[in-house]
This record gives sequence, C-alpha cells and structure tokens, in this order.
Amino acid sequence: MKLRDTPSACPSLWRCLPCPAAELRLDLVLSSGQTFRWWESSPGSWTGVLGERVWTLRQDQDRLWYTVYGEEEEGCPTEAAKPDGAELDQILHDYFQLDVGLTALYRTWGVADPLFRKVANDFPGVRVLRQDPVECLLSFICTSNNHISRITAMIERLCRAFGRRLCHLDTQPIHAFPSLSALTGADAEARLRALGFGYRAKFVSGSAQAIAEGLGPKGLHRLRATPYAEARRVLCALPGVGAKIADCVCLMALDKAEAVPVDTHVWRIARQRYGVVVGSRSLSPRAHQEIGDFFRGLWGPRAGWAQAVLFCADLRKGQEPASSRGQDSRGDGSP
Repeated sequence: MKLRDTPSACPSLWRCLPCPAAELRLDLVLSSGQTFRWWESSPGSWTGVLGERVWTLRQDQDRLWYTVYGEEEEGCPTEAAKPDGAELDQILHDYFQLDVGLTALYRTWGVADPLFRKVANDFPGVRVLRQDPVECLLSFICTSNNHISRITAMIERLCRAFGRRLCHLDTQPIHAFPSLSALTGADAEARLRALGFGYRAKFVSGSAQAIAEGLGPKGLHRLRATPYAEARRVLCALPGVGAKIADCVCLMALDKAEAVPVDTHVWRIARQRYGVVVGSRSLSPRAHQEIGDFFRGLWGPRAGWAQAVLFCADLRKGQEPASSRGQDSRGDGSP
C-alpha cells in the first residue's frame, strides 16, 4: 500500500476537522518527545499509529486533515468495515484534546510569566496529547538515559517484535503497540535485551507483568478519575517508574494537567531562567516536587501544558540545524 495523496489531490480519501494552526502544530507536537510512533512521511505529512489504526495527518491554516489506512491481511477488516467518519473525528479530537482552548491558555500564561510569553511567540500550537495509558507508560520507561531518535528506534523494534501487523506502507510493515499479554511471556525480558533494550528490558517486562496481574489495563485507565497524588503513587510502585516517568504518564495519559515532568531540560530551565533554588543538587524526588510546585504556583492548574511549550522550545533550540531529532528526551538518568 502506498501513502495516499494530499487532501487537495484526492479529497474522497481525506476528512478534516476545524483546527486553527495556533491551536495545533503537528510538527512541534509529534516530534518533541511526547510520543514516538509518528514520523514525517513527506514534507508536512505525519504518519503514525493511533488506536491500532495507521493514519496520515496534514494541516493547513484552519483545518486538520487525516486519512486512515485499511488492514490488508486475510481475515482483517476491509475499508468498508472501518468506523464511520464521526468516530474517527472523535478519536483525533480526544487524542489532541481539542476541547482545550490553547490560545486562551497561552495568553493566561503569558500574563503570569513574561519569560513564557517571550518563548511562546515562536512556538504556538504546542499541546499535550491524551495517549493510551499502557502504551504511554511502557514507552516512557524506555526514555531513561536515552534520546528521541534512539527511543523511537527502540519502540519500533518493540512493535515489530511483539505487536500485531496492521498493514504495509511503501513496503514497510506497520505494527500496533504490543498488548500486555505479548510482553508478559517467560522469554519477554530476554527478547527485549536481544533487541537492545539493555537494563530497560527488565522494567518493560516487569511493569507489563505487574499491570497484567494487578490493576489491569482498565484499572490503569481508571486512574484518570483519581487525584493526581494517588495516581502518581500507584505508578511509582511499578518496576522502573520514578517521579519523572510517573509525571509524564499522569500528564500525557491520565488527564493530570497539573503534572510537571522534571528532567534535565526542565531542571535547567527552572534553575537558569527562573532562579529556582532546590534543596538538592540532583534530580531527587524532593527536587521534582519543589520544581513542580514552583511551576504550578506560576502557571496554575494546567502547569504541565505550559511546561510542554518550554520543553519543546528548549529541545528545538538545542538541536543542530540539520537534525530533527537526536536531543535528550525526557530521560533524567534515573528510572
């Protein structure tokens, strides 16, 4: 199967949602360490896996365009069996949290914080994704001591080895994110080590096992309805999950907009730009809490969203001109 044409060239295969560019910038959101399953398949087009479907997204000044690929393998649904357009619209609306008015938030944060206002002018449309909790958790376990290009390659190997094949695009197989059952086999850790996961293999398979035997996927989803502190506590009890990973999952999968993931980027921003003095010279749990509390006091109940803007700006400004990836992601050197 080949990648589909642009919206203007083949409108019957594309749908669109109203979405001003100031509310969403695909190039910033999909390449800045929130998710690792999207790639720029052609200039301005982003292809990836969402909800066990393969999508290509584009945008113009006022609309978000998308097309979804049918499954090809025998026994799989055909094009006619796909969900209707309204259901697909809702999947994207939920994933990008388009009910949250981003431009109004930018104004509020800019009034409270002149430094934010100065940076944000160059980085509009950075919003927080609402991801599947299991995929988000296991993906962020892979970010420790890592960078975006390497994390992306690791997740791709994970999906090819353990995930269900969805289709081929331009001869490349595209796979779904693995189920928990696929990652809880007796040989899962050894297979992950063979794929280059190193010490993370133990944490990925261990957390998959802990969730499968404990909360289950539904229980993990139900953490969306629990207070932030409780959700964070539950996550930190899983193998390989510390404060930073827990906050990433709380923010990007569990609807905790106040969660502020603190890694080396955010720690540096807090110290150098805001003069935050914490009681530790390392990224200890106390430092995480103090920096998070500072930004929650500054930016309010959606502090995690404001942090995502500064994180994206810091990541982009630190890159070499010829590279779109390769900078430190949200790995802080600890689980």
